[in-house]
Amino acid sequence: MPIICQFRGIKIYMYWEDHLPPHFHAEYAGQEAVVDIRELEILHGKLPNKIEKMVLGWAALHQEELFEEWNLASKNQELFPIEGLK
Repeated sequence: MPIICQFRGIKIYMYWEDHLPPHFHAEYAGQEAVVDIRELEILHGKLPNKIEKMVLGWAALHQEELFEEWNLASKNQELFPIEGLK
């Protein structure tokens, strides 16, 4: 499970050859959520409200890159870091 981004205590990662729909995992302080890249919404799991808003905002800024990463991951190829929020 490669970590593709880390910022403000949040880890963003994807699994290789994971199930549809295109998504990523976000982890913060032991809590995890799965985020749909297309709809930019939580599929399941829970993050604190402030962190959830931050993750969804970050995903909106990097949606195209997240789709590129998803395509690489679906082919079991190397993933590349995506810039976090500053």
